[in-house]
Amino acid sequence: MELWTIFLRTVLIYFVVFIVMRLMGKREIGKLSIFDLVISIMIAEIAAFIIDDPHMPIMEGILPMLTLVAIQIMIAFLTLKNRKMREWFDGKPSYLIENGKLNQAEMRKQRYTLDDLMMQLRERSVKNVADVEFAVLETSGKLSVIEKEKQSSQTKPSPDVVSDIPRIRYEGLPLPLIMDGKVQDDNLEKLGKTRFWLKNQLQAKGVNDFKQVFFCTIDYRGRLFLDKKRD
Repeated sequence: MELWTIFLRTVLIYFVVFIVMRLMGKREIGKLSIFDLVISIMIAEIAAFIIDDPHMPIMEGILPMLTLVAIQIMIAFLTLKNRKMREWFDGKPSYLIENGKLNQAEMRKQRYTLDDLMMQLRERSVKNVADVEFAVLETSGKLSVIEKEKQSSQTKPSPDVVSDIPRIRYEGLPLPLIMDGKVQDDNLEKLGKTRFWLKNQLQAKGVNDFKQVFFCTIDYRGRLFLDKKRD
């Protein structure tokens, strides 16, 4: 009889965990930040306790799972609205290679060895560190690699190109100018521009307020990308 109980509890907990992970969203499947990992481990441990102890009331296990889901959804909503909170929970990407140079201080901080770096570069079919413009260690632990351009092609300027911006030396890596309606002043300083200049660029595109912009970037060719907020 106890084996039958364990079988039924296992089937039930399987569907409960399945529903819980669906409620948490596809973000949890696509990548795991430290926060996501903690939630996932706790849910797995609770599920194991319920299955291992047939005498444990099922609701004593399901209630903590639902509590964790509520916490995850609430924090995900708050981090969606607040970038500082998002950085606090998820962390910031780390530049291990920046402008074609190894960032040794950041590698030491992340306890990331040259062997780790070379292995992940090989996994992305990059044979030579000299070919890399940027290598970014994402908050999920994945390494994003942006290679140097082999040669610059002569093309007609796009209508989105801002004429008074010199070619930025951050090749292949667009600079965010506005994120979640907030101006990234440090990136404006890299361009040698001000908020007044940015506002003029936005007004030329029919946007009168920074808060109307969800995301705005400019690449090293001076091409402006703009995405407005949608209610």
